[in-house]
Amino acid sequence: MKKSLLLFGALLLFSSHDMYLKLDSYFLQPNTQATIKLFNGTFEKSENVITRDRMRDVSLVGNGERLAVDAVQWSEKDSITILNFTTGAPGTWVAGVSTGPRNIEMSGADFNSYLEHDGILDMLEWRRENQAMDLPAVEKYSKHVKTIFQVGDKTSEDWKTVLGYPIEFVPLENPYDLHPGHTLSVQLLFRGEPLANELVYVGLDADGSETLSDHTHGEGEAQDHEHADASDGDHTHTGGTQLRTDDQGIAKVFLPAKGIWYLRTIHLVPSEEAGLTHESNWATLSFAVGEGHSHEHSPSGEDAAVDSGDSEAIPGNGRTSFILGVLTALAILGIGYFVVRQRNRGR
Repeated sequence: MKKSLLLFGALLLFSSHDMYLKLDSYFLQPNTQATIKLFNGTFEKSENVITRDRMRDVSLVGNGERLAVDAVQWSEKDSITILNFTTGAPGTWVAGVSTGPRNIEMSGADFNSYLEHDGILDMLEWRRENQAMDLPAVEKYSKHVKTIFQVGDKTSEDWKTVLGYPIEFVPLENPYDLHPGHTLSVQLLFRGEPLANELVYVGLDADGSETLSDHTHGEGEAQDHEHADASDGDHTHTGGTQLRTDDQGIAKVFLPAKGIWYLRTIHLVPSEEAGLTHESNWATLSFAVGEGHSHEHSPSGEDAAVDSGDSEAIPGNGRTSFILGVLTALAILGIGYFVVRQRNRGR
């Protein structure tokens, strides 16, 4: 009986996997009805809903204000938990969900399979090197997820908000000021401090680029590249680009294509808490990359060229005015020279 319960618990954990906050469009209009979907499974498929009693914190951040979310704003459909809300003033917004901890007990073999399945490779390697592959585990786990989206055309500084979750990704610049070809630096914090040498997985939902078509400047298809893909049915989570955070907890994410990007990590460590062997904190972050945008706070295009002080970068209309001004000045000088010369001849 106990063995059956252990197996059921392991299967339950395997079926839950990562948690993500997702939007149908990451570009929303101000003061309109919108939804955010909470996926518990993979980025492509949610396996089950998350009940409100598991949510320790749900927050929306916009225009410098952190808003608590009422339980009545949630609903469920097709194993997806849905947050219904009204957007506010234009700006770059953040949404976050943090769940309370739960415990799971696994045999040594089940624990090893879970580590390999979800890409927790450092702990798996430690168990191999220390002849601990047969040791069972009792793990306490919790999940902390964020998404960043754009409301209207004006960006704001809310993208850098630290929600204070046990673990969380915090970008070091606004994703909505970037376009394909840029590199985004993201800092991983654990209990408020940079988490160094942590394995981070980066993925792209290239199909999501279709939802950006009304918000991009230019044509072009998303570039082919590797990304986490669970469409084969086994939901293996070790695909995608693997990165390591540096000494400051920073991972540099190259963004070669437009679409919906996401980061994930599972920080699993031994635990000295009574009755436990391990504790894990799961974190994800999602955001969109289009083809670049002009915002009120940042000069771009012709204005940027003028502000740079580069005389060779004078834009079209400015260049025409400049040339006309020079020709007019030369004409005035020529007329003046002719008048003076005629006067001198008459003396």
